[in-house]
Amino acid sequence: MPVLDTLREKIRVVPDFPKEGIAFKDITPLLASPDAFHAMVNSFVGRYAGQRVDQVVGIEARGFVLAAALAYKLKAGLTLIRKPGKLPAETLKVSYELEYGMDTLEVHRDVVTPSSRVVLVDDVLATGGTICAALSLLQGLQCEVIEVAVLIELCSLNGRKHLQNHQVFSLLQD
Repeated sequence: MPVLDTLREKIRVVPDFPKEGIAFKDITPLLASPDAFHAMVNSFVGRYAGQRVDQVVGIEARGFVLAAALAYKLKAGLTLIRKPGKLPAETLKVSYELEYGMDTLEVHRDVVTPSSRVVLVDDVLATGGTICAALSLLQGLQCEVIEVAVLIELCSLNGRKHLQNHQVFSLLQD
C-alpha cells in the first residue's frame, strides 16, 4: 500500500467537534502507529533534506509533534508558537479569527534571528487563520520562511488562498 494511503487510513474523522458542523481530523491514531508515524516523518524529512533549515517552527499543539520530529531529523532548532500565557520570556503576540471563534498566538522574541531560515509546521491547513497568524509572528521576527508544511490540507476550505506569498506543502489533501 502506498505511504500516503497508509497515512490517510490512520486519520480518524470526528464529526461535530469541537462544534457542530466541523469534521475534526484526529491524527492521534497516526501518531500511535510506529509505522505510520515513521513514514510521515520521513516524508517531511525527504522534502527538506539537503536544504539549510535553521529552525522548524511548530504551532500548538499537534504542530509541536510534527515539528519536533522534523527538527530532530534535520538537526535544526525547534521553535514553539504557543497559546497566550504559556511562554515565560518576552513574546510577540497576534490575535486572529478561527473557523469557530477567536484565538491568540505567541512566540518568544529571542528564539529566531533575522537570518534564520525556517519551516513552519502544523497538522492541518483549514481556513488559513492559524497559519496566517503564525506567519505574522515570524514576519515580526524578520526570519526567512522557506515553506509552510502541513500534514493535511482541507482543500474545500481554501486556506491556501490566504498564503499566496508563501510556499505551501501538504502531505495529504482532503
